[in-house]
Amino acid sequence: MLVRTCSLAALLGVVLAAGSLAAPAVAAPDVASPVNAAPAVALPDPPYPVQRGGAELRMPTSYPYQPDLRVFPPNERDATERNRTVSHADLAPRLTELMERSDRVSTQVVGQSSEGRDLYLVTVTAPERWQETSRQAAWRDEIRERPARAARDPALMAGYKTPIWISANIHGDEWEGTDAALRVVEDLATSNDPATRENLERHRLVFSLTLNPDGRTHATRSTSLGLDANRDMITLATPEARSFVRTAQAVQPLFAADFHGYTDVLQVEPAGPPHGENYEYDLLIPHGYAIARQVEDDVVAAGIDGNTYYDPGTGDAVEDNTGFVKIPYRDTPSGWDDYPPVFTAQYTALHGAVTSTVELPLGPTGSTTSPADSAVDTEVAIAAMTSMIDYVHTHSDAMLANQVEMFRRGAAGAPKVRLSTENLDGVPGPDEWKPLWDVTDDQDPVRLPRAYVIPVGPGQRSASDAEDLVDALLFHGVEVERLVAPARVAGATYPAGSYVVDLHQPLRGLANSLLGLGSDISAKVPGMYDVSAWSLGSLWGATVDPVGATTDGPVGRTTPVRATAEPGTVPRGARYVGFPLAGVADHRALNHLLGQGVTVRLTADGSAVVGPHGRQAARDVADRYGIDFVAATRADYVAGEPAEDLTIAYAGDQDDRLSLTALGFDDLIPVSARGIQADASAGITTGLEDADVLWVGSSLNLPAGSAGHAYVRSWLHDGSAIVGRGAGAFAAAEAYGLVSGTVETGDLAGNGIIETEAPGDVLDDHAQDRGFVYPAVWFTHLGVGTAAELTYGDFLAGHWAGRVGEASGVGEASGEGDAAGSGAPNGPKAADGQVAAVSGKIGQARAFVFGTSIFFRTHPRGGLSQAATAIHWAAG
Repeated sequence: MLVRTCSLAALLGVVLAAGSLAAPAVAAPDVASPVNAAPAVALPDPPYPVQRGGAELRMPTSYPYQPDLRVFPPNERDATERNRTVSHADLAPRLTELMERSDRVSTQVVGQSSEGRDLYLVTVTAPERWQETSRQAAWRDEIRERPARAARDPALMAGYKTPIWISANIHGDEWEGTDAALRVVEDLATSNDPATRENLERHRLVFSLTLNPDGRTHATRSTSLGLDANRDMITLATPEARSFVRTAQAVQPLFAADFHGYTDVLQVEPAGPPHGENYEYDLLIPHGYAIARQVEDDVVAAGIDGNTYYDPGTGDAVEDNTGFVKIPYRDTPSGWDDYPPVFTAQYTALHGAVTSTVELPLGPTGSTTSPADSAVDTEVAIAAMTSMIDYVHTHSDAMLANQVEMFRRGAAGAPKVRLSTENLDGVPGPDEWKPLWDVTDDQDPVRLPRAYVIPVGPGQRSASDAEDLVDALLFHGVEVERLVAPARVAGATYPAGSYVVDLHQPLRGLANSLLGLGSDISAKVPGMYDVSAWSLGSLWGATVDPVGATTDGPVGRTTPVRATAEPGTVPRGARYVGFPLAGVADHRALNHLLGQGVTVRLTADGSAVVGPHGRQAARDVADRYGIDFVAATRADYVAGEPAEDLTIAYAGDQDDRLSLTALGFDDLIPVSARGIQADASAGITTGLEDADVLWVGSSLNLPAGSAGHAYVRSWLHDGSAIVGRGAGAFAAAEAYGLVSGTVETGDLAGNGIIETEAPGDVLDDHAQDRGFVYPAVWFTHLGVGTAAELTYGDFLAGHWAGRVGEASGVGEASGEGDAAGSGAPNGPKAADGQVAAVSGKIGQARAFVFGTSIFFRTHPRGGLSQAATAIHWAAG
């Protein structure tokens, strides 16, 4: 079986940042090792094969595991030089020295960063022979796969070495968690204290020292792809996030803490409301809150010089020791929630862990923290880490019972228990929040379907998007099956081969988070910390149907799926062959064919057709991208419009660059209004000369009468096009008369999933009925020649309050009796029925503008394919 190579996460895992690391000073990966040997520093150019559904992270077969680590050269401009924190280049030598001194320390390389730096996983535990390690691995699997039996196994419940996972530095410019973790590792490795020895006999203490070493080196929050890895746990567009997810699966921690900064005062989760419906919070909150309270007591008692404290009266950080740090669950009524699973801690909770995001107090005064403040933050982090380890050591039996129960509920299809005052009677603290829960119903009741069905055949909008979706589910550890015979469910018949995600499985909370629509939580709280909807089932271009209820019987006869990686097919004997341009892989295949010089014609029904001279290329594409070609006719071929191998100039950010690259547009030219203006004024090339399409992802404001404006007008007159997203793209197209109308923008904090309909001719062949907005943009008072291509319907899931105050969304909800503010001029009711995308043309020049957030963090894969369709239409 061949590995498909068209997944977005696979593509974005390549090294796209300018430059590369120098060759390591010591190239000594243990290539014969069975545990995650390190590859070369530079990853291959795209596309390259990554089997997303397989390749689980392999753990050592005994402890200690102490391979040779390659040493990276110091970076000449390493940000850690400015705050005197440990550099990534220092980690391998220090870990090597520790492994030489102690048989308690093991180190694995569990992936590479975007620039190729090694990601280290350090385990500190009492030495284990292979027999003991094998037994621990079997118990770990039994806890997840056979939880009811695990609960009845006294040897397991007494002898399992419960894992505690501490990670740091996923935001590269939040440094001190790494230094603290390394200090804790050193103390655990060398201490002769009896309590430490007992701790290491009963637990595995696991540390991810730096989850984003590139950002650590360059003082950037994001990875070198320009993406925030702590928003990427669902999309998996970064290698850093993929490594984290694989580690979460392999470690299966009982408790996990991720260290961040900076919030003026130490802040320790659990977070405030609303809590996501798919978390088993009645099992997580009691210990999560108790851990935070113990950390508060221990940090306060430590009296660390230079630390700050929380004043409950004012909500401020103060220098006087008040006896408090900040605990959002107790102290923050809105805006520091843990609703989405896109963050490290919230994602790990869906794998059965009690979790905490820890924010260290003292932040940068310039590009980095100062050495003095970094020293304080490191001491605070050490105190928090040791307090957390102590709590779990003391309460691990009860915490393990809760973890087993979470998996048991999922496997048994038990009703979901929601977080409310009613089911938290008797749970210690926090009394402060129980009245608020009565008001907000913190977790809504959840009606779990029996399964999600991803159909094959005529009922599937995009076969390629469906396979990519299944690959993503498998990567996340979700169990997927296929029907071995047709099945009829609730009046619908699903063909054999259709995929089934049965929610009677241990990770049902994760599965439902990934595939479920979510909820409209606009009325729950005034504001949210981040994105409030993220459904792969609604936004990734595939048809996904929830069927039945959790109390129903199984959906047909099924067989487990390990991977969808199969070669595509080309019909024998057919001189003309084609495939529908419905999904991301389809557009990558099209652009690959065009890049090989193959003549491809685009048909009126949204397909690509290849003639006799392209058959060998079609076979190559079928194998490479898993595309199933179908027989076409010469008439189909002749009637089609020739497609072009396009060069795209783009004015935008990393979302635009990475999304266009993921679609197979490999000739990209970055441009800006300033650059075009300066170059046009100087009479030199602007970057547009070789471009067929200008993609506008931000803005392109060239004043009328300027040299730059005249240059773009002339370029368009020759038959070029403007395509893009948002108000900036509309303004650019309107400036040249390609579209006209009024732009309306929703509340800038409003985000979520919204119904869409395609009344125009461009997007209707493979129409999608849902889109994503953050924020929504819509177009009114369209002028002559401006066509509506997409319209909005009901707002379905997310948080879009609609406000008349600040653009950030902070302010009073508008509308009498309308707590969510949905009737505000920038609320969801104002967008209902409005135009969400437009097209226009003058002569040979065309424009297409989306109001939906089609490229948001590269996540809405359905939006990506819509963009590719619009680009080829505009260039036609």
